[in-house]
Amino acid sequence: MDTDSPYPWLKDMNGEDRDKYLARILNACAKFIESGSIMNADTGLDYIAHIASPYGDAMQRVATYVSEGLAFQVLKNLQGVPKAVNLSKTMSTSEEQLVKKTFYDLYPFLKTAYVITSHAIAEAVEGEEVIHVIDLCASDAAQWIYLMHRLKESLRSPSVLKITGIHEKREILEQVDTQLRVEAKSLNFKLEFNAIVSSLENLDLEELPVQKGEALAISSVLQLHTLLATDDAVVCIRSSQEEPMHQRTFAEMLGKQKTYPSSESSLLQLPLCSTSTKMMHFLKGLWKLQPRVMVVTEQESNVNGSLTERVDKALDFYGALFNCLESTVSTTLVQRNIMERTLLGQEIKNIVAGEGVERKERHEKLETWIPKLEMAGFGKRHISHHGIMQASKQLHGYGNGYRLCPENNCLFVCWNDKPLFSVSAWTVQKMNNMVM
Repeated sequence: MDTDSPYPWLKDMNGEDRDKYLARILNACAKFIESGSIMNADTGLDYIAHIASPYGDAMQRVATYVSEGLAFQVLKNLQGVPKAVNLSKTMSTSEEQLVKKTFYDLYPFLKTAYVITSHAIAEAVEGEEVIHVIDLCASDAAQWIYLMHRLKESLRSPSVLKITGIHEKREILEQVDTQLRVEAKSLNFKLEFNAIVSSLENLDLEELPVQKGEALAISSVLQLHTLLATDDAVVCIRSSQEEPMHQRTFAEMLGKQKTYPSSESSLLQLPLCSTSTKMMHFLKGLWKLQPRVMVVTEQESNVNGSLTERVDKALDFYGALFNCLESTVSTTLVQRNIMERTLLGQEIKNIVAGEGVERKERHEKLETWIPKLEMAGFGKRHISHHGIMQASKQLHGYGNGYRLCPENNCLFVCWNDKPLFSVSAWTVQKMNNMVM
C-alpha cells in the first residue's frame, strides 16, 4: 500500500472493509472498461494502486494482478505499449520449472493429484505385463516416480513401463526423461520414455506410439481447459434495462452499491453448445485409444464469461488460493512472492486481459466436465480407496485447513469448505450410436 496516498482515508480501513472495497472497485473498473468509459476505469485503477500490494494480505495480492489485467485491457488497443511492458517478463525454461516446483512444494494440490492418479492407474492395470501411460503435460517426473514405486510394491510388477510424455518444450521432456531413467535404474525397473514435442491443440492422437496389447492409461493434470481457448462457450448479453455505464461517474459507482446492478442482474448468461468443437474432437480421440483409465485433474472454478464475470470469479478462486498460503507459509518467504507473481499472477492476468485464443486459462468446474466426458464416451470410475488414504495423509502435513472431499465417485481438494481442485477417474464406455 502506498504510504503517500492522496486518499489518506483509505489507510483507516480495517482489513475486512478494505477487501470488500477492493472487490467493489475492481468490479466497477471492469464494468467501465466493458462500456468504453476509460477515464472512469483509470480513476478506479488509481484508487486500487493505493490499496493493493503484492506483499499485502490475500485480497491485496490478488487485486494487484487483477488490476494489472484490467490495465492491459485498457492498453490493448495500442500496439507498442503492451509489448514494451511485457518485454522483460518472459521466463527462461529453468525459471519456469523453478516456479512450478515452488507451487508443487508450497501447495498440496499437485502432490494429491499425483498420488490419486498413480493409485488409480495401478489398480486399473494390475497384473499386466506392459503398461503404457500417456501424460498430456509431461513437465514433472515426480508423478511417475511415485507410480514406479507403487508398481514396484505390487505383487506382480509389470515387465516394462512405457511413458509417452507430451510437452511443447523439448528441453523439459529431456529433463523428465533423465530424472525418470535415474530413478528406474535405482529401482531396477525397465522404463521406456517417448517424448512428443507438441501442444495439445496440435497433437495428432492417431500418431501416438500406442500398440495393441498394452494396458493404456492417460493422465491430464490442469490441461484440458486450455483447449477451450479455440471456442468461446458462453455468450453474455446485457439486459436492455441496464443503465448505460458511461453516464455514471466513478464516484457514483462507489457511492451506493444499489446504484449499479450486480453481475447476476445485469448479465443474462446464455449457454450455447457447452461442448466446444475442438474439445469434443480431442476427447473422442482419447476415447478411440481405449484406455483402461483416464485421470483428469482440473481447477474447480469457472473463470469464463464477460470481463466483469471473469474479474469476480478470479477474485473468488485466486483469493482462496492466496489465502491458503496466508495461513500456512511465511509472508517473508521470497520464493512465495516470486511464485505468486510469475505463475498465479500471470494466470490471473491471462483470465482478465486475454481474449480469444490468447486466453488459455479457461477453468471450468467438474459439473461442466462430466457431461463433456460422458458425451465423448467416458464413464466415471471409482477412485482408489488406498489412494484416498495416502493423499489424506499428505494433506494433513500441510495444516488443518486442507481437506479431501469425496463426492459421486470424484474427489475435491478443498481449503476449509471451498473446493479448489477436482480429481476424477474415467473409463471407456460402449457408444453404439456415437458419431466419431
